[in-house]
Amino acid sequence: MEHNRQLIEQFLDYYWLSSGASQNTLSAYRSDLTLYSKWLNKSSLEKSSDVDILNYFQHRQISPSTQARILTCLRVFYQHLLSQKRIKTNPTAKLSHPKQVQKLPIFLSINEVENLLDAPDRKTIFGLRDRAMLELLYSCGLRVSELINLEFQQININDEYIRILGKGNKERLLPMGELAMEYLSQYEKDARPFLAKKGQTDGYFLSNRGSNMSRQNFFYIIKAYAQRAGIDKPLSPHSLRHAFATHLVQQGADLRSVQLMLGHSDISTTQIYTHIQNVQLKLQHSKHHPRG
Repeated sequence: MEHNRQLIEQFLDYYWLSSGASQNTLSAYRSDLTLYSKWLNKSSLEKSSDVDILNYFQHRQISPSTQARILTCLRVFYQHLLSQKRIKTNPTAKLSHPKQVQKLPIFLSINEVENLLDAPDRKTIFGLRDRAMLELLYSCGLRVSELINLEFQQININDEYIRILGKGNKERLLPMGELAMEYLSQYEKDARPFLAKKGQTDGYFLSNRGSNMSRQNFFYIIKAYAQRAGIDKPLSPHSLRHAFATHLVQQGADLRSVQLMLGHSDISTTQIYTHIQNVQLKLQHSKHHPRG
C-alpha cells in the first residue's frame, strides 16, 4: 500500500535526523515496518491496534527477542505518528516486552584469542591485513561496523589512540595496544599500498578490490581463521569484542571504564561481562576443587 510506504519513509527520515541512527538500524526498521504493513494487507498503519500487533506476533511465530526488537520499532514509529497528530493513541502503549532468557555471549579464553590472532599468514598481503584487523578488533573492542568503516584520519599511531564514531554518531577515543600499533604500522607499510588499486582512498582496511572490507567478507574471514586455529565455537567478528570486555573484567578493570571503551549508553548492558566471569569461576571451581 503506497500510503503505508510513504508513512514508513517519512518516519525513517525523521528518525535518522533526530537520532543519528546507523544505516543498519534504519534498514532493520524499514524491513520490520514493511513486513508488518504487508501483513495488514490493505489496512492503513494508522488504523492498527494493539490486537493487530499481538495477532501479528502470533502469526509470525517468532522468538521473544525478535518480538522485542519489532515492538521497539513499532513503539518509536507510532510515537512519531502520535506527535504528528496522525493518530490519537499509540497502539503499543499497553504492550509489554516479552520476557527473555539472557544469553551469555560466546566466551573465548585468552589462549583461544591468541591462537586466532596467530592464524593469518603474515607473509602475505592479505595475512598482514587480516592480522591487523583482528588485533585492532581485540585491542579496542570495536563493533564490526566500526572496524570496516574506519577511515585513515581516525587512526593516529604516533599518539597511540584511535577515534571511533559509534552508534548515534557518538565519538570516543580509545587507546591502542602496542601489538595492535605494530601490526597497523606493518599493514600501512607493506600491505595497504598494494590493496589501494584505485589510488587515494579514505578507507583504512581494504578488500582485494581496493574498496572497504564488507561485513560479510570479514565474517567469512574470521570463521576461516577460527577453523584454522582449531576453535570449535560459533564465532563472529563480535566474539572478539566480547573477549575484549570479558578479559578486561577478569583482569580487574572497573565496569565504568569498560562501558566507556565499548561505547555502551547504559552500564546495565556492560554488566553481562560480570556474569560471564561468574560462570567461568563456577566452571573452574567445579573442575578443580575437591568438593566441586
